[in-house]
Amino acid sequence: MLFMNLTCLNFLCTVSLAVSKSSKLRYMKVFYVLIAIALYLLCACSKQNGYPESHPVIVFAIAQAPLNLDPRYATDAASERVNRLLYQPLVDFDAQSKPMPALAHWQKISPTQYRFILNEPHVRFHNGSELTTVDVAATYQSFMQLKNSPHAAEFANIDHINVINPKLLDFYLKTPDSQFVAKLIIGILPAALIANGHDFSHTPIGSGALKFISWQNTLLLERVADHQKISLIEVKDPTVRVLKLLHGEVDLLQGDLPPELVKHLQAQSEITVQSSVGANFSYLGLNMQDPVLKSLKVRQAIAHAIDRNAIVQKVMVMKTRAAFAILPPEHYTNAGVDSLKSYDYNPALSRQLLKEAGVHLPLHLIYKTSTDPQRVRFATIMQSQMQAAGIALEIRSLDWGTFFEDVKQGNFQLYGLTWVGIKTPEIYAKALGSKSFPPNGFNRGRYVDGELDSLLRKEDWPAAIARIHEQLPYIPLWYEGQFAAMRKGLHNYSPKSDGNWDDLARISNYAH
Repeated sequence: MLFMNLTCLNFLCTVSLAVSKSSKLRYMKVFYVLIAIALYLLCACSKQNGYPESHPVIVFAIAQAPLNLDPRYATDAASERVNRLLYQPLVDFDAQSKPMPALAHWQKISPTQYRFILNEPHVRFHNGSELTTVDVAATYQSFMQLKNSPHAAEFANIDHINVINPKLLDFYLKTPDSQFVAKLIIGILPAALIANGHDFSHTPIGSGALKFISWQNTLLLERVADHQKISLIEVKDPTVRVLKLLHGEVDLLQGDLPPELVKHLQAQSEITVQSSVGANFSYLGLNMQDPVLKSLKVRQAIAHAIDRNAIVQKVMVMKTRAAFAILPPEHYTNAGVDSLKSYDYNPALSRQLLKEAGVHLPLHLIYKTSTDPQRVRFATIMQSQMQAAGIALEIRSLDWGTFFEDVKQGNFQLYGLTWVGIKTPEIYAKALGSKSFPPNGFNRGRYVDGELDSLLRKEDWPAAIARIHEQLPYIPLWYEGQFAAMRKGLHNYSPKSDGNWDDLARISNYAH
C-alpha cells in the first residue's frame, strides 16, 4: 500500500510539473486534494500496521541540510539553527530581542571598553577541556585572519582583546559602538583547536546542549545532559516529509510545508501540530548592478506587480503576516513603519511605471530559487501575477548549494530568500551597507547608498527603514507563520517565532 501511494504521489508531481506555466495555478488545488487522498490511504495502511515501535533516536526531517557547522562561516538557516545547539555564545537575546547574558555577563567600562565575566558554573567543551576567556579571545581574534568569513566585518572594529584571567576579559574597540554587545552571538570554539586548524565545519566541537556524533547521510547529534540521540535527515520534498511522519519513519518536522498538507496533518489523530506567529523575513532580492533593475521605477513596478496579501491569505500557513521591513512589527526599531505607504498590487500602475522607465513590454526577468516545491510554488504564483503587469518572469530552480552560491556571487537578477533569526538592527548595515558586499557581509544585491550609510551610522532606524522602503533594494514579502508537526509521543517541543530548533535541547521521546 505504501509503495502504491508513493507511486501515485510521484505521478501527481510529474503531472503538475508537466502542465504549462499558465495552467499550474489552475491545477494546484486539484493537485493537493489528490495528495490528501493518497495521504488518507497511507494513513489507513499505517493504522493497520499499528503505532511504530519506540526507538531511542528522535528523527527530525528537515527541508535543507546544514552547509557549514563552523559558526564563523555559517550563513544558511539550517547551519545557524544547528550551531545554536552545538555551541554557546557570550550573549543571546530575550523575548524583546534585547541582549541578555549567555556564557557571560558584561560591564561597559567606557564607550570603547567592554568587560565580560564568564558565568558560573564552569563550562566544558565536548572534548572535555574547560571553556575559558582564552577560548573567547581566540574565537574573536580568529576573525582578523579569516578574510573570507561573512561575519568578519562585524568585528573589524575590535582593536584588541585583553585576557585578564580565565574568567575575565576586556574588549577594546577602535570607535564607540552601541550595538557591540549584541554582535557577540558567535559560538565559542576551543582555542587549541583553532590554533591547530581544526575543521569545525564538518567536525564541530562546542559546548552546547547537543554534541556532534557523525555526519554522513544524516547528521547525528547527542544531548549532553541525558545522551538522547537526535538525527537530522534531509527530506527536500514536502509531501515525502509528511509521508515519512505519518508512517513513523520520522518523529518531527517543522515548517516548509504548503497549508494543504498542514491542514491534513492537523486532522490526524496520531499527529500534534503546534503553531506560532513568525518573525523570519521573506523577500525578493534584486541585483542593483543590473542595468534594468538600477531604475527605481522598475523596482517600484515589480513591487506593485506582486499581490502579497493574496499569497498570504490563500497559500501561506496560518499566522503568516505581510512584511514591510526586515525586523517584525513588534521590534523597537519599527516606530512609524505603519505610516509608510504600502506597495499594493496594481498591475496597471506597474505597466505605467515600466513605460515611464523606457522599458519595452514585456520586461523579461530571471528569478532564481531553490528546488523546494513550496518555493517553486511561490515563484509560479508571482510569475502569473507579474504577467498582468507586463513582466515576463522566467523561473530557474536550482539545487540549494548552487542557488545559494549564485546569490552570494551576485549571479542573479531576482531571487527569493528568507532572513532567519534576525534580532538586531545591525542587519540593515550587514545586508545593505555599501561596504558589506560578500564575503564581507550580506549585501548580495550590491546596493550602494551613501544616504542610507549615513543614517545607519547615526542609528536613526526609523529614517533608515523609511529610506529602504522608498528605494526598494529588496521587495518585502511576508513573515511566515511557524509550525511544528510531531508524533503524539513527543513532548516539550514548540516552534519559535524565528524558526530556531532550540527545543531539541529539551524534547522528550515517547520511548523515555
